[in-house]
Amino acid sequence: MQEIEAQIPHLRRYARSLEPAPDRADDLMQDCLERGMSRIDRFEAGTDIRSWLFAIMHNLFIDSMRRRRRRGHHVPVEEWLEETHQPPDQIDHLRLQDLDRALADLKPRDRWILHLVVFEGKRYQDVARELDIAVGTVKSGLSRARRRLTRAA
Repeated sequence: MQEIEAQIPHLRRYARSLEPAPDRADDLMQDCLERGMSRIDRFEAGTDIRSWLFAIMHNLFIDSMRRRRRRGHHVPVEEWLEETHQPPDQIDHLRLQDLDRALADLKPRDRWILHLVVFEGKRYQDVARELDIAVGTVKSGLSRARRRLTRAA
């Protein structure tokens, strides 16, 4: 259990990189800790516990994205742009609505790739490793996401 507790700061950062809303990020971290502790018997000694917990969190996040997608819920653009210091005018608001709709229409993985690369500033190789996909898949997912958002803007 101490090994898991030592990973809490890393899990918190990872959860916040996945979920822009702090309450959902905290829920994701809590779910990951619960699952990790309840399934510690499945952890292979000698392997990296942080990678194991990150994989659990990744899978929980994907599951939550699928559930939200089925329910028609998505992350609004405003949550991704929390650092905006001035309120948008009417035209900006309409553009944000268009972008918000375009983001909602993206495949969850493409939206996640876009978030990690654009908003988190992660390198393609890091995103590929984090999502356990090929670098080419990251590039094509990012290209698709950017193309759809460009059409919406």
